[in-house]
Amino acid sequence: MRLLMAGSPGSGKGTHSRRLSDCLGIPHISTGDLLREQVSLGTELGLNAKTFMDRGDYVPDDVMVNMIKGRLSEPDAEKGFIIDGFPRTVTQADALDKMLADLGQSIDAVIVLDVPVEEMVRRLSGRRTCPTCQRSYHMDDEPPADDERCNDDGTPLERRSDDEPETVRHRLKVYADRTAGVIEHYDTDSVVKRINGEATIDEVHRRIDEALGMA
Repeated sequence: MRLLMAGSPGSGKGTHSRRLSDCLGIPHISTGDLLREQVSLGTELGLNAKTFMDRGDYVPDDVMVNMIKGRLSEPDAEKGFIIDGFPRTVTQADALDKMLADLGQSIDAVIVLDVPVEEMVRRLSGRRTCPTCQRSYHMDDEPPADDERCNDDGTPLERRSDDEPETVRHRLKVYADRTAGVIEHYDTDSVVKRINGEATIDEVHRRIDEALGMA
C-alpha cells in the first residue's frame, strides 16, 4: 500500500504511521525525522531548513520534494510506504503525484487524523526528550520520576524549540492555512479517510484499520 498520513502537529501521525509500518511491512517515511537528521549532521540542507523549523514555518517546497524523491528511490519503498508529514502544500502534492505516475503508481489512501486544537497544543508543549538516550516523555501523560531529568541516565530533559506553546500555535495556524488544499487535492479521488484522533492509541489504530479495510 502507498499511504499518506496527514493531520496537524500533535495529531499522532508518527505514532500511527509506525504502527501501520509494522503491520504492513512497509517503511514509515517521516519528513520531520529526515529533516532533523540533516540538521544534526550539519548539512547545507539541514542548516537551511533549521531557520524555518525553529520559527514553525514550512521548509521550501523544492527542498522537501528533492528529499522525498531521494527517499522513495531506495529499495525498501518499492512495494509501498507510509509518508508522514508530506505533502504539506499543493505544489508538493503535484510533485509527488508526478513522481508516482512516472513509476505507474498512485496513492491508495490519505489518512487524516482530526484532533481539536487545544488538545494538540497540550500534547506538543508537554513533550520532553532526553538528549543522551533520546527517550521521550510527556509531562502530563508519561512524566519522568523527576520533572527535570531522564529516568534512565539522569540527563536534564529538553523541549524542542518548535514545541514551545506559542510556536505550536503558529505551526497549527500554518498547517490550517496551507494544508487544507492538499486534503482537497486528494479528496477528488475519494482516497481521503478522516479519522477521529481524540481517543486512545489502540482505539484510533482500530479506526484506521477499519477505514483501510484491514479490520
